[in-house]
Amino acid sequence: MAHAAPAPGGIPRRAPAPEVRAGTSPDRRRTPDVFGARTHRVAQIAVPVVLALVYGYWVAANNRGGGPITGWNLLLGFASALVFAVVAIALLRLAPRMIREVHALLWTAFVGIAFGFLYSQSDQSVWRSVLMSLLVAGATFVVFFYRYYTREDAFGRRIR
Repeated sequence: MAHAAPAPGGIPRRAPAPEVRAGTSPDRRRTPDVFGARTHRVAQIAVPVVLALVYGYWVAANNRGGGPITGWNLLLGFASALVFAVVAIALLRLAPRMIREVHALLWTAFVGIAFGFLYSQSDQSVWRSVLMSLLVAGATFVVFFYRYYTREDAFGRRIR
């Protein structure tokens, strides 16, 4: 594809410069939205479903512990995937409407419970499963709270 060579003097402006609102800078622009609205709607369903299938397979694999694949093992995997997908889609729809603290707590509870259940399928003790899921949930809360605290106001509206 051929492009025109740059001309001396630059491009003449025919319209006045765009007006900049108070408190904003022309250098701080949002990143462009590469995908369309339809792609985002499909991704809101497809990503949790794919993650749920991976999670269900992982639960089933931990449960069987290297043994043979059974019908109950498949049922556990698909049931885990279904619950994971439903809860993840519900959180993606409802959590952004909450204030930032509740928003972070909802995702923390989801990640902690999902990890705890996954870890408990690997024949570990209940206490170790609880301890590990609390550690993962604590780290998740710190990361999500920081993210939402720096990108939302007190009412949950995005500021960046």
